[in-house]
Parts: sequence; C-alpha cells; structure tokens
Amino acid sequence: MPPLNVKIRNAGKTFDVVLDIDRPPNDFKKEIYQKTGIAPDRMKVMIKGGMLKEDTDWEKVSPKEGQIFTVIGAAGELPKPPSEPIKFLEDMDDAELANALRIPIGLVNLGNTCYMSATIQAMNAIPELQLALQAIPSDQCPRRAKPIAPLPRSLTELFSTMSNTTDSVTPNHFLSSLRAVEPQFAERARNSIAFAQQDAEECWSKILQAVRDIPAIPGGKGAPNPQDKFVDSFMGATLVRELKSEEAPEEEVSVTTDKVYKIECNIGMATNYLHSGIMDALTQTVVKRSPTLGRNADYTMRTRLSRLPSYLTVHMVRFTWRQDINKKAKIMRKVKFPIEYDAIDLTTDDLRAKLQPVSRRLAEIEQERRERAKVRKRTKAAREAAAAPKSPSEAAMDIDLAPAEVTDAQGGELNEESFYREKERTELEALVDTSVKADFGASQTGLYDLVAIITHKGPAADAGHYIAFVKKSVFHPKAQAAAPAENEGEASSKATSAPTLDPEDEDWYKFDDEKVTTFPAERLATLDGGGEDASAYVLLYRTKELA
Repeated sequence: MPPLNVKIRNAGKTFDVVLDIDRPPNDFKKEIYQKTGIAPDRMKVMIKGGMLKEDTDWEKVSPKEGQIFTVIGAAGELPKPPSEPIKFLEDMDDAELANALRIPIGLVNLGNTCYMSATIQAMNAIPELQLALQAIPSDQCPRRAKPIAPLPRSLTELFSTMSNTTDSVTPNHFLSSLRAVEPQFAERARNSIAFAQQDAEECWSKILQAVRDIPAIPGGKGAPNPQDKFVDSFMGATLVRELKSEEAPEEEVSVTTDKVYKIECNIGMATNYLHSGIMDALTQTVVKRSPTLGRNADYTMRTRLSRLPSYLTVHMVRFTWRQDINKKAKIMRKVKFPIEYDAIDLTTDDLRAKLQPVSRRLAEIEQERRERAKVRKRTKAAREAAAAPKSPSEAAMDIDLAPAEVTDAQGGELNEESFYREKERTELEALVDTSVKADFGASQTGLYDLVAIITHKGPAADAGHYIAFVKKSVFHPKAQAAAPAENEGEASSKATSAPTLDPEDEDWYKFDDEKVTTFPAERLATLDGGGEDASAYVLLYRTKELA
C-alpha cells in the first residue's frame, strides 16, 4: 500500500508527516521525532482504542489519508536531577516542614482570647501586611529614627513564628503587648479573676491603629511614595458625605471627606443581604439644628466612597445597645453575604466612571476563564478514556475519529493558561484610569473576592466564642492549567517546592483557636446567621487582580 500523507498535532502546532504502514510503528515515531524533536521513548501517539505501541497492527488501526494523530510529549533533554539532594519530611526541622507543607497553624487560647486569635488569623490573610512588617529596620538599625512600637514588633514576631512551625503557637508575648497598649483588653470578668471576653472587631481596629505608621513597600502594585503608609494605602477607604436638608432646600449642601478602614453593614428588620445593609448605612436621616429654620430639622446624609482600597473590611453591626434592658445585645438575623462582591454601587459618580470600563471587561474575562476550564476538564476526561486499555470488542466498536481537541474561540488548541492571562492583563491595564493606577494600594477594579471571615457564636454580646475562616488559596496559590499536550513527566519537573491548589478548590480553613480544619466552600452559607451558631461578624474582601 502506498504511503499516506497524515498530520500530527502537538502543543497547538500541526505537522505534515508521511506514514508507511508497511513499516513498524517505531519508524513512524522516528518520522515524528524529525518534525517535533520529541524523543520516541518520550512521546505518546494517540490512536483509536488507546496509544500506538511497538506491536500495533496498522491494518487494525486502518489509518486514512489526511488523518490527524495527536502526539503527547515535549522536545528537549530529559529532566535533570535536582540541584540539591532530596530531603524527606521526616528529616526536616519545623521551619523546613512549615515551608514545604505551608499548613497554617492555630493559636492557643489563653483564657477568653478567642477574639484575638480569630483577629490574628484573619489578618494573616493579608500577605502584604506581613511583608511591610518584615521590612521594618530593627531597633539596632542606624536608619531607625525611633524605636519600633511594642505592638507592631510583637505582631511581626508572632507572624514569623506562625510561618516557621507546624505546632500551635502560644501568643503570650503578643497578648501582653496588646494589653499594655490597649488596657481595655486586660479587663476582668465581673465578680471573677478571669479576663473578660472582648470584641473581635474592636481588636481588629486597635491592631490596625497600632500599625498605621508602618511604611508601605514596593510590590505588585508599583512603588509607593516615601510618605505612604501600608494601612492607609491598602486598607483605607475615603468617604464623601453630603448633608442636605429637605425642609430647607435653599441651604447649601455640606460636603465632608473622611478616611475610614472599614465600612458598616447595618442590620435592620428588613435586611437580608450584605449589600442592602451597607447601602442603608451609607444613606441615613439625621437630626440637626438648621441655621435657616432656627430649629432642629431632618437632614439626609448620603455617603459614597471616592477611594476603594485593595482590602475592604466590612463590619456586620450585630451588637447594639438596648435601652429597655440597659445592655448590649446581639442581632442574630440571617444576612447573606457574597463570595464575590461588586463595590461599584458604593462609589461616587466620578470613581464609578473610572472603574466601570475595567470592571465590566474583567467580569467578561472571568466568564471566559470559566469556559476554558470547562473545556480543559472535558478534554482531559476524554483523553484519559481514550488512553485506557480496552478489550478487543470495545476497540472494534470505536469510531475512526481523532481524539477530541481542546480549542479556543478562534480555533486550534488551547495554550497554557498563562498565555491567556498575559494577554488579558495587557488589555485590562489599558482600561485602568491613570489616576487610579497612580493611587498606590487602591483597587483598580472595584471587584472583590472574600478571603477571610471572623464569626461570633452565642446569643450574648459580651460572651460567646470567635472563630476565623480563611480561604485556602491565601496560603496555597492555585495551579494554572498547562497546555494539553504537555506530558506528566515535564509537568512534574516544573513543580515547585510550594504546594499548589487545584484550580477548582474553593475550600477554606477554619481556625477555632489551636484547632485548624478544612471547611468546605458549600458550607459558607451556614455562617449567614439566624441563630446562636457562628454568624459572620467581620468580612475581609481582597480586590480582584487584573490577571
């Protein structure tokens, strides 16, 4: 039989090859090697019913003129041995284990200190804060104009200890520093020598206040100005308040601005969703004396954000003072919160106009990413099924078709995910407003992902138990999809020492003092509230990146 002109497809490229079915399969592999540079012993040639082997009978394969064969493999040298000797887990010390496994650890409860433990674990979801703390020169450094404040120094040491051990940490030093700087956390329970339970949101705010002078450092968002501080840059929002009287419309509208480090979600009788609670908090009616009317009058206070930070903290106002019982009480109403949050509605008209082009395009791109992930998943399953050994009867039933190919919208095979991310980043960066881009630490998209939650459990405001939840992807970066033709050997040779997550892994870690467990993403809805169980109290959102 005369030779056939066939095609082979590898890594998104197609090559013309001559197939002589009168010669053994290894000769066909050698022809492929001449075109692709993939060594015959490292390539897999997909045929109907499985892979091409040395003893494959071409008559049973029945190749056709112009048929496409998929080749899996990569050209180049065989993987080289590691530059450093392999070290087994049992031979590593605590610091090496912590770096290799990247498993987060818990904090020992020192007696009603769950509020502090939950706060620290939630702040641990801000890697830029740790880098800023680590960059502070030591007290002995000649560049220091004044000694480091006790609380930032203790926080730096605590984060360092947590990242270099696999055992639970006892935060004695940090707790002592916190109580020395903020005496309210050293209060004793009524009629007891035990320390009183404290409010996690107050602890969060006090710690941020203590580290407000920490300088911002260069990073993925560019270089800061010399006067930029980390908290102001990455966690500070700017509010614009307009005060207008409906009873005296001739009065000039009062406009003020303020820097805040959290926004509040008011919980009323009709509040069912986080967004509606935030909007209620941003639009309120206040009573003040009117200079034109000469009496008290109702004023509408409309607040909007003229700056969105990289990290947006939302305080669910679950504790309120009840005058009828003369004590603080907990609002246990169920309020649903989103995993992804669009904050555009919270902004001023000017900021909204700047953010909308990039936020809308990013939303479209994220849908395209989800579609690529679905295609890759289907194709992987099809290839695994095609490569699986089949009985003679199953092979006889196969249709003479090439294996399913992963294609993008323009046709052809999908490239590695990084190829698309780089194109997307270039497109999105061109849409970012220049003034927003120049604002170091500001959100460039107005879109956010939830990364940490502090919950309160129990019916009482001055008691109960605090627990933190942090998304796993904070500690373990997600692996990006590789080109479909890349073989397993090459993929493993590119692996780094840091563990990576499956792109579809959306689970969380639950930090209940020293106990750390995995918390399924589908159970996050149980933290909405509605009872005495754990209810979301402080939410930390991180801005979506461009790629």
